[in-house]
Amino acid sequence: MKPSLVILTGAGISAESGLGTFRDADGVWSKFDWRQLATPEGFANDPVAVHGFYNARRQGLVAAAPHAAHTALAELETGWRASGGDFLLVTQNIDDLHERAGSRALIHMHGELFKARCGACGTVTDCRTDLSIADACTACGREGRMRPHVVWFGEIPLGMEEIFPALETATHFAAIGTSGTVWPAAGFAEAAKIAGARTWELSLEAGEGGHFFDVTDYGPASETVPRWARTMMDEIRA
Repeated sequence: MKPSLVILTGAGISAESGLGTFRDADGVWSKFDWRQLATPEGFANDPVAVHGFYNARRQGLVAAAPHAAHTALAELETGWRASGGDFLLVTQNIDDLHERAGSRALIHMHGELFKARCGACGTVTDCRTDLSIADACTACGREGRMRPHVVWFGEIPLGMEEIFPALETATHFAAIGTSGTVWPAAGFAEAAKIAGARTWELSLEAGEGGHFFDVTDYGPASETVPRWARTMMDEIRA
């Protein structure tokens, strides 16, 4: 069987780059109300507040940098694909640290902070500066409809038409830095396991779907991910 590796990353891999997690005891949603800042209803009610929240996060991302885990995954992608295997990296993160490290076969299932989307025509554009209600869409010209290109609570994640077929043919699957509580990503390990994949969990601590993993390695992503990536490279070279 052709080797096929699917990797899921969550907020835990970006935490060491200084970007906050969301659901931990001291995470983002312990300080802010997601109902007001991360739902379509919240945006409709107070777009100024929502823009302010994401503008601050965008500014923080400019100052962040990828670390050893991001680099290891980019190098693993290069080696895995060079060996003739299929590779897909799916991230729940809206930062661009994977891209900056060199990852290319990548799906941002929850959107991208450095992009904006027009709520009127759906056009997606690059956005590395602040957004406001005064901004107009470069495609349709409508003002006041530009929003962060992120998936809010109650919205459908992106790329699912590519992700599930990849899971159904996966021979290897790894969940990195994710708690396993957010659906549909929480079901990825089970889907890969049903497909016959060998599965790994790399995180600071066990997530909720631990029984779906064959191998676990708990610790900082900057340590566990490069170590795991080396074993994967050794396997495809054997």
